[in-house]
Amino acid sequence: MTRVLIGILTVLALGIAGFIGAPWYAQNRAEREVDASFAQIRQNGATASHGKVAFDLWSRKLTIADVKVESAAQPPASVTFGTFTATGLSQPDSEHVTAASIELGDVTMTGQMPGPSPLRLSYKLPQLVVKDYAGPIRFTALPAGAGMLETYRALAQQFVAISASSISVPRTTGTMEGGPSAAPAEFTYSGLTFDTIKAGRIASYKLDEVAFTMSLQQPASKFAATAQQPTGKIEKMQGRIVGIVHQDIDANAILAVLNPEAAKDDHTYRVYGRVTTGAYEINSDAGVRMRMEGLSADEFSVRPSRLQLPALIAALPASTAAQPTPEETRELMEKVAGIYEGMAIKNAEMRGLSIETPQGPVKLAALRFDLREGKGDIAIEGFDGRAPNGPVKLGRFALKGFDFANLMHFAAKYAATGAKPAPTDAVVLFKLLDGIELKGLTAPYKAGDKPVQIDNISLDWGQFVGPIPTQARLVAKMAGPLDPSNPALLPLLVAGIDTAAFDADLGLGWTESSGAFALQPFKLEVSNLLAASANVSLARVPREVFTIDLQQATTAAGQIEAAGLEFTLRDLGAIDVLVANYARGHSIPRDAARKALVDSIKAIGSQVAADNADVVGAVDAISRFVERPRQTFTLKLSPRAKVPAMQLAQLIAIDPPSALAQFKIEAQTAP
Repeated sequence: MTRVLIGILTVLALGIAGFIGAPWYAQNRAEREVDASFAQIRQNGATASHGKVAFDLWSRKLTIADVKVESAAQPPASVTFGTFTATGLSQPDSEHVTAASIELGDVTMTGQMPGPSPLRLSYKLPQLVVKDYAGPIRFTALPAGAGMLETYRALAQQFVAISASSISVPRTTGTMEGGPSAAPAEFTYSGLTFDTIKAGRIASYKLDEVAFTMSLQQPASKFAATAQQPTGKIEKMQGRIVGIVHQDIDANAILAVLNPEAAKDDHTYRVYGRVTTGAYEINSDAGVRMRMEGLSADEFSVRPSRLQLPALIAALPASTAAQPTPEETRELMEKVAGIYEGMAIKNAEMRGLSIETPQGPVKLAALRFDLREGKGDIAIEGFDGRAPNGPVKLGRFALKGFDFANLMHFAAKYAATGAKPAPTDAVVLFKLLDGIELKGLTAPYKAGDKPVQIDNISLDWGQFVGPIPTQARLVAKMAGPLDPSNPALLPLLVAGIDTAAFDADLGLGWTESSGAFALQPFKLEVSNLLAASANVSLARVPREVFTIDLQQATTAAGQIEAAGLEFTLRDLGAIDVLVANYARGHSIPRDAARKALVDSIKAIGSQVAADNADVVGAVDAISRFVERPRQTFTLKLSPRAKVPAMQLAQLIAIDPPSALAQFKIEAQTAP
């Protein structure tokens, strides 16, 4: 019995010792682990310190007070935590640790952005909370002397190694010194959350609001150069953005771009999916008020082999004080071209922009932008503003297929030599744009006059042979007032026509398989005057004619043949204006003026008809067209045999009747 009692007492004693000893051991181990982690930070010259370390075994809660870390780089970056608290700690294996929750309190971060005009930044976070954290026990230390790219790459690698269900920061305040602000700029972030972080991906990033205040020093006038006059007015500006949301962010794409072997990686990586923001507002002391209803983009992706960010950083000048050499400028512009080639932005859109200025309001319904493989589509829609002579409204203006990358390549070519592009080289600029579109423009012509109205202008070109486009299309519809001070427009003004309206559809196209080159369609209507259509074609047009080499083009043009012409002219009032002007100029009645015009046409025609019988019918058709208004005149020219285009052009210049004799002429006039 005594032995049993002693055994029970021994077990109780050992249990009590374990109860007391295990927490002591856990506390001691926690302190050692924390000290080892901070020692690792100090290995590369950084300073790192902490206050009291406490570990509660039963709740598995670790608390570290007064954490301070400062980098060895100059100028240094620093971060401090008032408290670091991790609860629900566990160690699934020797290399990893998990925590139900990690909370940082009273966080302060300071640093400086490198560059010609350094920006000093500081942030304060009262609280940062991480839920369901999992990651390495220790992260790899940054290598000594690591540059900016190496640091970013190391941080991205460390981020890829962790996971968490969420990270939240209820509020962040910060300041920025330097840059355009005359005084420290202040900003506040509210409601920042990251959801579902795993393997370098973030399901979503949300920010409820960003608010900022900054003071800008306006440039001094050229007269304000004395001590008695200020150097520039300080203008205070305030702004806020609400409802920022990013979907599907991938840090692995950033790692691919920062990889030293990025130049060999031709894959495309999506950095993030859809992005949206709510309203963006800015107000200033100068009376400027701006509001934007929202921003959005469907996707942003990168291609490391084209982007080559490390090479671009290396090409940046170390200082703005030294003027870069032409070769350095050329190299930098080539790298910038790579940025456009290495990025893709899908369906970026800004909506509902309105600006209140002392000069009046400006509104823009939308700005749209797409960028793929160096080429982008840019469009502005719903512009409403004011010019000095009156209001301006624009439905849409778009640049289609603008080649940002090749524009930079083109500029880089001449940056190294300092030379200006030759006219023949400037033809290359055609390939930098696929087309232009303008819709719904209303703009003042002169103060008090009727406005110019453009319903639509669309100009497209393409199917290049070298730098020369072999297809083009212009569609235009517009109207505008006639200038009464222009004497050439007096006949129209006297006839009561004070506005001219144009409706045109013009096309050019070459077909390599057949060698045909045609002006088709050709439609032109001038309201209240005339409407015309035509089809002009050439045959045996060789590919070699499309070149900036004038000698080669001239030689190749010798093969071209005229294929024919069809022309239709419909009178909408032009004949009456012509007759009235002739009558007024000769002080005769209109009937007499019409007869005099017809007689003149017949007289000229009779001289040509002596050598070409087909002209008789054409002259008769033209005469009837003038005799009776509101008719349609049709002319068709068909080559009698092969008609070399170069010879025809020479004949037209020196002997028009002989040139006309090369064709069979068919003409008629009908109501």
